[in-house]
Amino acid sequence: MGGRAGAAEPLLLPELSGGHGGGGGASVSGAVFNLSTNIIGAGIMSIPAAMRVLGVAPALVLIAAVAVLSDVSVEFMLRYTGWASGPPSYAGVMGDAFGRAGAAALNVFVAFTTAGTLVVYLIIIGDVMSGSAGAGDEHAGVLVELFGALWWTGREFVILVTAVVLLLPLVLLRRVDSLRFTSAVSILLAVLFMLITMGITVYTIFSGTAKMPRMLPDFSRLSSPFELFTAVPVIVLAFTFHFNGIIASNDHAVFSLSYGAVWCGSSNTQNAVHPIRAELSKASDMKPAVRISLVLCSVIYAAVGFFGFLLFGDDTMPDVLANFDRSSGSGVPQALNDAARLSYALHLVLVFPLLHYSLRVNVDELLFPGRRPLATDTRRFVALTAALMAALYVLAIAIPSIWTLFQYTGSTFAVCISLIFPGAIVLRDVHGIAKRKDKAMAATMIIQAVITSSIAIASNIMTSIGGDAKGVRAVASLHVE
Repeated sequence: MGGRAGAAEPLLLPELSGGHGGGGGASVSGAVFNLSTNIIGAGIMSIPAAMRVLGVAPALVLIAAVAVLSDVSVEFMLRYTGWASGPPSYAGVMGDAFGRAGAAALNVFVAFTTAGTLVVYLIIIGDVMSGSAGAGDEHAGVLVELFGALWWTGREFVILVTAVVLLLPLVLLRRVDSLRFTSAVSILLAVLFMLITMGITVYTIFSGTAKMPRMLPDFSRLSSPFELFTAVPVIVLAFTFHFNGIIASNDHAVFSLSYGAVWCGSSNTQNAVHPIRAELSKASDMKPAVRISLVLCSVIYAAVGFFGFLLFGDDTMPDVLANFDRSSGSGVPQALNDAARLSYALHLVLVFPLLHYSLRVNVDELLFPGRRPLATDTRRFVALTAALMAALYVLAIAIPSIWTLFQYTGSTFAVCISLIFPGAIVLRDVHGIAKRKDKAMAATMIIQAVITSSIAIASNIMTSIGGDAKGVRAVASLHVE
C-alpha cells in the first residue's frame, strides 16, 4: 500500500528495526516484560466469569492449553520469518505465504479485533460509572450509587460524555508521542487497581466472607453442556498478542513498547513478537522469552480468575468490576471498592487513545491506500476520527456485555490471528521447511479452533434465541393476565 518514497509504510507491515532479529542488545528479562504487558489486557476482567462457567480445574487446564498453543503458533511465525521475502512481521509472513490478499486479510482482522477491544473499554467504563445488568442481577455504578438512577447517570449519557469530553480531545492529537505522559499515568493506575484488589481479597479471606469456588462446572446453571465452550473464546482472546507492539503512523511518529503498551492486551496493531525479537542481543533468546512470558501470564490469569471467583462465587459478573458495588458482600469500606473500579476505568480512558490511534491508521490504510499521510490531511483525519468514535459509541450501547463481545470476537477474529493463520502458514509451507509433525500440529490447531469456535458461536446464538423466546412468552403471559 502506497509505495511512495519517504512515506511511512502501512501499519502491520515493515519492522522499524530493519533486520530479521537479533543484535539489538536487549535482555531476555526486558523481552519477557514487554511480551507480558502486551498479552495482559482488558480480557482479564472476564477470566473470573470464565472460571465461574467452567469451574476452577477445567479453567486452569484451558488456560494452560491455550498458552501451549500460543507458544506453538509463535514458534511457527518466527521460523517462517527468516525465510520470508517480505518484511519481518506477521503481515510480512502472511504476505509471503498467501500474497497481498493474505496480508490484507490479516489487516482487516486486526482492525476488527482492535475495534472490539475499544468497544469493550467503553462498556467497562459504562459498567463502572452507571452499572451493569446481567443474569437477572443489577449492579449499580458509582454515579448511580451516589446520586440515584437519573437520566444523566444512565449508560448512554455517561458513555457519550466520556467519549466527547475525555476521549475525543486525546484521540484528536496528531502524534501518538503526545500521549506518553498519560500512558505513564495509566500504568500506575493499573498497578493501583491490582494492589487494591489484592488487599480486598486478602481481607475477605481473613474475615471469612470469601466464597469457596467450585472446582467443576455446575451443569444445573447451564442451559446446555455446550455452553461450556463459550468460555474458550474468552481465554483465546486473552492470549492474543501476536500482532501487538509498536505503532507506526503515517507521519513517522513512533510509540515504543516501553511507553504505553502495558495492559493494552490484544489491541495495539503490529506484531509484538518481531520488534521485540529484533531488539534482543541474540534472536535465539526469543523462544525462552516467549515461554517465560506465557507461563507468567498464565499464572496471573489463573490467580485473577481464582481470586475473583473466590470473592463473588456464582454471582461473578462477565465484567468482574461490576461486582465491586454495595452488593459485593466483601465487608470492606465501599470507598475501597469504588477506588478499585475508578482506578481501572481511568486507566482505560488513558489507554483508549493509543488503541484508537492504531485503529485509525489501520482503517485509513485499508480505505485510502496511497493517499498522503493522514496527519497532514485535516479533513480526512477529523472525519475518520469522528466516524470511528461514533461507530464505537453505537456498538458500546448496542452490546452492553463484554462477555458477548469477547465470545464473538474471540470465536472469529482472535482465533484466526492466534491459531488459524499461523497453522495455515505451516500447511501452505511455501519454502518447504515444515516437518510432518509440524503440519500435523498445524492441522490439529486449525481443527480444534474451528470446532470449538463453531460450537461457542452456535451456543451463543441458541442462548440468545432461547432468551428472546422466554421474553416473548413472559410478555404474552402478562397480557393474558
